[in-house]
Amino acid sequence: MHVHVQHTDGEAKFWLEPIILLSQNFGLSSQELKEAENLVTLHEQEIRNAWFKHFPG
Repeated sequence: MHVHVQHTDGEAKFWLEPIILLSQNFGLSSQELKEAENLVTLHEQEIRNAWFKHFPG
């Protein structure tokens, strides 16, 4: 399970399992990555719910 985070400066991909972990970074600064990871952590349950809704079963 993963999530893509888009920003005007680039994009990042974070794995959600087994822990939230940066997978790829395309152009984001370390500060932008930190903010993105904080948002993923803050909204983790919403992201998981959306994943299971999109990929049932």
